[in-house]
Amino acid sequence: MPIPRLVDLSLVPNPKVQPGGERAAQGRLLAFLRGPGPRYAKQRDRLDLAGTSRLSADLKFGTLSIRQVFSAIRKALGGTESGRAFENELLWREFAHSILWDRPDVLHQPFRAEFADFPWRTDEAGWQAWVEGATGYPVVDAAARQLLAEGFVHNRARMISASFLAKHLMIDYKRGEVHYLEWLTDGDWAQNNMGWQWCAGCGCDAQPYFRVMNPVAQGRCFDPEGSYVRQYPPKLARLPARFIHSPWEAPEDVLQRAGVRLGRDCPRPIVEHSEARRRYLATARAHLAKRRRR
Repeated sequence: MPIPRLVDLSLVPNPKVQPGGERAAQGRLLAFLRGPGPRYAKQRDRLDLAGTSRLSADLKFGTLSIRQVFSAIRKALGGTESGRAFENELLWREFAHSILWDRPDVLHQPFRAEFADFPWRTDEAGWQAWVEGATGYPVVDAAARQLLAEGFVHNRARMISASFLAKHLMIDYKRGEVHYLEWLTDGDWAQNNMGWQWCAGCGCDAQPYFRVMNPVAQGRCFDPEGSYVRQYPPKLARLPARFIHSPWEAPEDVLQRAGVRLGRDCPRPIVEHSEARRRYLATARAHLAKRRRR
């Protein structure tokens, strides 16, 4: 019997990862300008639509330069709402790099000093559920699975996922930052750090600490028919849109017709949103009040 060859899986191409190289980058830029570019301002947050440029990895690796993209956007979409919105995103990228240049310590500690000793929880079960896409919140789990499958996560899903880890589970945002940087094909030190600190409420120009994203409401708003969610936890594919972001609310007969068994095909939520929100806000307010008294 012949000895089977051992295959180095790291050398096997992943068809779900977008192709790299300058030619592919040029093609993506042109496709964006001719396709979703003019609708970018209205569609960039929609998880179910191809409304973004997907140029982040190209900018990271330099197969497109930031000036090249800015010039192309200004020429094709200059003066429009979508053109201004995309230019602002490019400027946000430059701002992230400027912050890292001036404050390299942000890679190790929060920009806002009052969060340096925030009482994050140790919750290994919660961490594993978040990493593996088993929190019970479909949009959070879809983001986790997209990351592991494609090395990419839609920006809106990144925000929802990061907010859930830092605020629902109260797990140190730096763990999520490291995990994303390990798996993202567009992982950029400056942007990844600024994004995670923004979501955790401890960065420069961060969202307020008291804003806690509701993953169900976010899913219903930015993935109304569940098209994004259905791609990643495929067990939910037949669930009606009304329940796709909250399967635990579906009647038993609806679950049966969709072939969904709660606790098996779809985990039950590992935390309840309102309770997790109250816990986080109480902890954050007490911590910040204590810091102010020092």
